Amino acid sequence: MAVLLPSGQIAEPSEQARGWPFMRLAFRPLFWLGALFAMLSIPLWALTYTGNLTFTPFGSSHFWHIHEMLFGFAVAIITGFLLTAVQNWSGVPSVKGKPLFALVLIWLSARLLMAFPHLAPNWVIMTLDLAYLPLAAFFLAIPIIKAALWRNLFFIPILLAMSGLNALMYTALYGHLAINFLDISHVMVMMITLVMVIMGGRVFPMFTANGTHTQRVANIPWLDKASIISVLLCVALTLIGDRVAQQFTGSLFLIAGVLNFIRALRWRIWVTFGTALVWPLHASYWALCCGLVLMGAYHFGWLTSISTPIHAITVGGMGLMILAMISRVSLGHTGRMIKASKPMSFAFLLMVVTLLVRLLASLTDTHYSSLILLSAALWAISYALFVIGYGKIVFSARIDGRDG
Repeated sequence: MAVLLPSGQIAEPSEQARGWPFMRLAFRPLFWLGALFAMLSIPLWALTYTGNLTFTPFGSSHFWHIHEMLFGFAVAIITGFLLTAVQNWSGVPSVKGKPLFALVLIWLSARLLMAFPHLAPNWVIMTLDLAYLPLAAFFLAIPIIKAALWRNLFFIPILLAMSGLNALMYTALYGHLAINFLDISHVMVMMITLVMVIMGGRVFPMFTANGTHTQRVANIPWLDKASIISVLLCVALTLIGDRVAQQFTGSLFLIAGVLNFIRALRWRIWVTFGTALVWPLHASYWALCCGLVLMGAYHFGWLTSISTPIHAITVGGMGLMILAMISRVSLGHTGRMIKASKPMSFAFLLMVVTLLVRLLASLTDTHYSSLILLSAALWAISYALFVIGYGKIVFSARIDGRDG
């Protein structure tokens, strides 16, 4: 039986809402729980790191902080986005209902046990954590293959490569590799950068045109390919490590940064300043570009600490881009007007300040602990504004009555 929607359109039976709203599409649980985890985990780590709290998670607080922000938080958002977007790309229903609940339960169980490892044997914790990405890749592959959407098939090996890096993190933790887990985490940072560069090029020009009511900037195919390939080569060189001359690695990072700067400049950040759900996407991409350039400077020996470029990418690029993307996608996929609320507009500004404070901490020894605590507090407030403001949205049915 068809249903009359608030817009006056008719929703066919296949489009009508069914089941628990929170499990109707992957963005709902994975965005909201991922943001909740980000809100809680960063201040927990900062308090532990500065000696204000005793916390003994899996592998050490240092390992836990690095691992969980990459393979817990970022992975949840990436897979939540892909498992939601693939339904639009392919026209084939994506994972939902009980299978989605099982996938989310695996992710959530791994996060809880990583924080409280005394609750289960180490092999159980690692098995649960390592199971998530291959299972997410499996669910992503189903609609892609059914629709013969070969253009997007490359996301499967990306997710599987991330899963391999996760396994290497554990292997390095137990001393079975010649490199340490910190080096492997840098490869994962670059893998996530690669995903951001790919998806940024696909959606940012469209989001800019739609949000600002301006003409869409046409892509330049060679520039897009060069921007992506240069970052892919940065991933490879980060994996190889010191076996390649640092000047060569530094040059490639500088090239990747400049190419992506040119790309970002063409997207016209200046037309977005009045649109709160668009300018943070541009700002995050600029932060990512700065991180690539700073990484080049580090490899040339112009920077003494790799913390500066890493946090430019992870806090400014990843943190701000994720916050803006989950805010926008959650509105669009629940049938709501794509417009930022005042609290979320404030949250985006706070994330910019978070980046500046965190970079200042890595560049100075003065008041280091205080700056770390301040940046963690600002981060937590930013994500708390999403968790609180979007709780009703992700737990409620679409306002247009459709499924999803």
